[in-house]
Amino acid sequence: MSGVRPVDEQAVRAMYEQHASALLAFVRRLSAGDRLLAEDIVQETLLRAWQKSGRVPIEQVRPWLFTTARRLVIDAHRRRSARPPEASADLPTTALGVESEVDMALDAALVTDALRSLSVQHRTVLIDYFYRRYTTTEIAADRGLPAGTVRSRVHYGLQALRLALQERGVDGP
Repeated sequence: MSGVRPVDEQAVRAMYEQHASALLAFVRRLSAGDRLLAEDIVQETLLRAWQKSGRVPIEQVRPWLFTTARRLVIDAHRRRSARPPEASADLPTTALGVESEVDMALDAALVTDALRSLSVQHRTVLIDYFYRRYTTTEIAADRGLPAGTVRSRVHYGLQALRLALQERGVDGP
């Protein structure tokens, strides 16, 4: 077998130890808590990573894993949606049915997961600013902070959120 590189088993084990638990938690959220499906998807993701070991740059492993897992969740949902109702009645499904709604739900799960990884200060300010639609002045008054501090936390919180989303395989604008 000339030309085929041997698989670095230590690197694959290290990748598993470093990323498997975060990947499982991420996939469980995307699959509405279905542990069996999540474990299957994580296993398939890690199998694909093993097959491609050495071809994915080390700094891109985590984004590659999360992107691959997200795509496998979407594929699993589409397979279940394509089956007649009586064939998949015993499978847990989301009641979305429309692909755009599935994509929106998956995007929301990704953003929620990324927000959880931020510091409390950044997360609370971003939630107030973007979800509650408070102005920086309102946030400052509500939280007892200087307005400049709020603006700074929004700025650096967005940077941290962008990085957290990239780690999960989401390309930013």
